Amino acid sequence: MPDNTDSNRLSPAFLQDDRWRETHLGRLLGHAMRRFDERVLHLMAGNEGVPLALANLAARDQISAAHVHITRHLALQGSRLTDLAHAAGMSKQAMGDLVDQCTAWGLVRREADPLDARARRVVFTPVGLAWLQAFKDAVAQAEAEFREAVGKDVATVVALGLEAYAH
Repeated sequence: MPDNTDSNRLSPAFLQDDRWRETHLGRLLGHAMRRFDERVLHLMAGNEGVPLALANLAARDQISAAHVHITRHLALQGSRLTDLAHAAGMSKQAMGDLVDQCTAWGLVRREADPLDARARRVVFTPVGLAWLQAFKDAVAQAEAEFREAVGKDVATVVALGLEAYAH
């Protein structure tokens, strides 16, 4: 039976081999997601359908992957801030800050919720819908680049595996 005492787990041999920290699945997934999001934002910055002011913000790295959470999670008919934050895995306060920025940029607006007069919901503006289309185009291009880089079969297995793991 292995000895799992603190002194054994913290032995010099254990501390010398920390390669696992660079190659474990969580770290690789994180790097892959950051790379994918950066590529999507880069492609969006060059999309002719994106208003120039937003393209300039994206090109200067003023729009981050955090802002993409709104693009990914905001329902086409609008969402309450609480639901949007939950879908994105963020606090309501952090999502509120992102919504404020995106409102200032003209991507979204807050309006009364037709189902609850006390509530407000976040909805895309026409500019936001153009941004959403640019996001769709950029994701399709980034996915095509991924398939080209790793091969169609590997890309299919990765997508199926991630879908199964995420749900």
